[in-house]
Amino acid sequence: MKANSPLAQIHNQLMWNRLIAVVEEQAQTLIRTAFSNTVREAGDLSAGVFDLDGRMLAQAVTGTPGHVNAMAASVGFFLEKFPISRMEEGDVYITNDPWMGTGHLHDFTVVTPTFKNGRIVALFASTSHVVDVGGLGFGPDARQVYEEGVYIPIMPLAKRGEMNESLLEIVRANVREPVQVEGDFYSLAACNETGCQRLVEMMGEFDLEDVGALGDFVITSSRDSMLEEIRKLPAGTYRNQMRIDGYEEPVDLIAAMTISDTGIDIDFTGTSPISIYGINVPVTYTQAYASFGVRCVVGGSIPNNAGSLAPVRVSAPPGSILNAPHPCAVAARHAIGQMLPDVVLGCLAQAVDGRVPAEGTSCLWNPVLYAGHGISGKFKNATPFTVTLFHNGGTGGRPESDGLSATAFPSGVRNTPVEINEAISPIVVWRKEYRTDSGGAGEHRGGTGQVMEIENGEGASFAMSSMFDRVTYPARGRSGGGNGLNGRVRLASGAELRAKGRQIVPEGDRLIMEMPGGGGFGNPFARDPERVRDDVRNELVSREAAERDYGVVLTDDGAVDHDATRERRTRAS
Repeated sequence: MKANSPLAQIHNQLMWNRLIAVVEEQAQTLIRTAFSNTVREAGDLSAGVFDLDGRMLAQAVTGTPGHVNAMAASVGFFLEKFPISRMEEGDVYITNDPWMGTGHLHDFTVVTPTFKNGRIVALFASTSHVVDVGGLGFGPDARQVYEEGVYIPIMPLAKRGEMNESLLEIVRANVREPVQVEGDFYSLAACNETGCQRLVEMMGEFDLEDVGALGDFVITSSRDSMLEEIRKLPAGTYRNQMRIDGYEEPVDLIAAMTISDTGIDIDFTGTSPISIYGINVPVTYTQAYASFGVRCVVGGSIPNNAGSLAPVRVSAPPGSILNAPHPCAVAARHAIGQMLPDVVLGCLAQAVDGRVPAEGTSCLWNPVLYAGHGISGKFKNATPFTVTLFHNGGTGGRPESDGLSATAFPSGVRNTPVEINEAISPIVVWRKEYRTDSGGAGEHRGGTGQVMEIENGEGASFAMSSMFDRVTYPARGRSGGGNGLNGRVRLASGAELRAKGRQIVPEGDRLIMEMPGGGGFGNPFARDPERVRDDVRNELVSREAAERDYGVVLTDDGAVDHDATRERRTRAS
């Protein structure tokens, strides 16, 4: 079969699709076997297969951009320390180094070599967020990475099939949830093993001795396809900036995007400097989410791999909050990094008018709830626990449809089920509902946030580590749409809480989180009045907001008063 013949192209495409199926099975193994609810229930993970040069050939459909795109760079660091020539069958390697992995200590990346007939043919990598790494815990309060938990440099998790018991003993002694963390290590190793087995089976079916030629085809095809899509865009430099809450002071994210025949360059010069708190972002995480912002609009149908990622180049000045050096605290790097797709989309909106959604909540609202001596007060006869809840507000209104409500974008993780969190801890979630009027008004409404009310079911106090944003500066609308509603954090007793940092919920009190909404897209008065009526019936929009923001007047029985609506809209315009 000739290498460039139509039949060879079809053959290569079949093998490429099979690779994607292999890594998806790898990811599903991780989900099925994970101990941490963040992985098992929310899908905070990544999985992929790499060639012997460390190039990512395929990623699982399941996973988050911050993990996948950063993991794509991390395998190169593993190979620098442990070259292919030193790897043996049964070896497994691990790290949670924020600057060589996915940005903070809570993410462990595991790399496993694949052997066929005694010869190494590929590498599998996976990443998952573990519930606890010791230290101050998952939150923004540390001043240096040393305070944030146990720090594992790139090292063997297993050699020749034997687990590194010294490493496991050190980790168990340094975390609050030793069973969960150790279980997740085994889960990461197991999912990579699944990938190795399926790849060897695939290679046997297609009579492959290595994946070199297939890898070249995947990467070249993806890079060429991505460049073809980029060259359809108007060349030039486009600028955008966004102000967000930050911690000790607001943070300005400033981007210049240059589109040319060779690709897209994103430069974050002018962005705020590093923070003294743990909201700093290692540059690998910056690159991951900024490039994802491009892929949301450009080349979205092209599979994600080293080839499709290569034409998007991202830089941030050293010392800026988007290129924080060691030993900056970085635990809550997602609070800043997950805003970057919206910043990048703001640049793209100037080049591809009408194809870019409004801004959304973006960063996760993922409180970590703790109880135990010294964390939530003096020791009492109450259950110690650590649980991470993944939830979010609304996404921005889209050019042809409303934003998504209570949906994590850009991270893509799922909301963790209330029933699961109540089963693994003593917390009780008394309320979880959409937040009326939180979505920005527009022809396409912003997605709504949600309200959650949480209490320790044992009546004891508990601590919350919060890493929230969009409390001071809301998601902005686009093309005439209104801003989303700001978030809010408070106690049922009335006290306002900070958006970031560890705080105590006193015994008998309840935590109330009111999550932000996404910005609206387009002129609100262009929205179909019947859709506004439906929003009111579904309690997503109040009657007052329907008239004030959309110019829609409803009768006492909830129908649209078309005459009054026309008059109201005409008068307002």
